[in-house]
Amino acid sequence: MSRIGKKPIPVPTGVEVKMAGPTVTVKGPLGVLARDLLGVTLVIEKAEVVVHPDPNHVKAASLHGLMRTLVANMVEGVSKGFSKTLVITGTGYKVEGDAKALTLFLGYSKPVAFPLPTDVTAAVEDKGTKIVLKSISKESLGDTAAKIRAVRTIEPYKGKGVAYLGEKIKRKAGKAGAK
Repeated sequence: MSRIGKKPIPVPTGVEVKMAGPTVTVKGPLGVLARDLLGVTLVIEKAEVVVHPDPNHVKAASLHGLMRTLVANMVEGVSKGFSKTLVITGTGYKVEGDAKALTLFLGYSKPVAFPLPTDVTAAVEDKGTKIVLKSISKESLGDTAAKIRAVRTIEPYKGKGVAYLGEKIKRKAGKAGAK
């Protein structure tokens, strides 16, 4: 049995968890999230939710911890929300935009237009070199941040590109003869 799956999920005040068939719906002050669960059953109490593996499902043991973590992320998302910060490094590299779409200037011949999903919002800070993404869905937020980073990943020689805040960049030495 999963150690993570055994832990109860604390439900903060103002958050409501409902189960209808295989679908769990979490409603909170920041929004509503819904997901189909596979191989588990939920026991919903006032202050906590406990996830139990379904004995009739073949892969219940392997899905137990995953499903518990997904429900915990939904509860945290609708109560606090999630955020990720991307940093742009390089001469002339910058970003412009608002909460719905971003325009990335990353050294290509034309700027890259990046439309944001409906559940992700963005704020541009530090003169266009920092992007703060916010969402109630951790999955959608991470996917969007990874796609923005993939437009121009950090190159190891000069360190130019898009990186997560606090990401360690492994730098390489240039040519030995170029001194």
